[in-house]
Amino acid sequence: MEDQYEWLWLYAAVEPVSGDSFFLLLPRVNQECLQLFVDALGNEVGEQRIGLVLDGSGSHRAEIRWPEQICPIPLPRYSPELNPAEQIFRHLRAQLANRIFEDLDELEAAITEELRPFWEQPATLQHLTAYPWWRKGLQDIMPASS
Repeated sequence: MEDQYEWLWLYAAVEPVSGDSFFLLLPRVNQECLQLFVDALGNEVGEQRIGLVLDGSGSHRAEIRWPEQICPIPLPRYSPELNPAEQIFRHLRAQLANRIFEDLDELEAAITEELRPFWEQPATLQHLTAYPWWRKGLQDIMPASS
């Protein structure tokens, strides 16, 4: 019997200070799937203007039609440690690595269960992703709320 592999890719956006997050599971990492993610994220945030941090992935360098309210923020090459969302992936790898799933539905269910605490308890995500320099940078550019 020959092994067969199927893939499922997690696209993630996180707001480190508030712990707000947006996740989408898609079948590939390519221009079309990134466009689907960006469009869905744009719909989710509405008119709110946001920056979306992108690492050096090939799909992140593709020609994307960016919604007006989303500003892409490319990271320098080989610097995933600067991307707060990488902490989510580190957590998922620790929980899901070296497991065999019967099918993509089982994998999706496992990923969803691991992500659930992040959207049910945003403080968990804040703890993982709110690097001190992110908070400071946001404080420097955002007016203080009264």
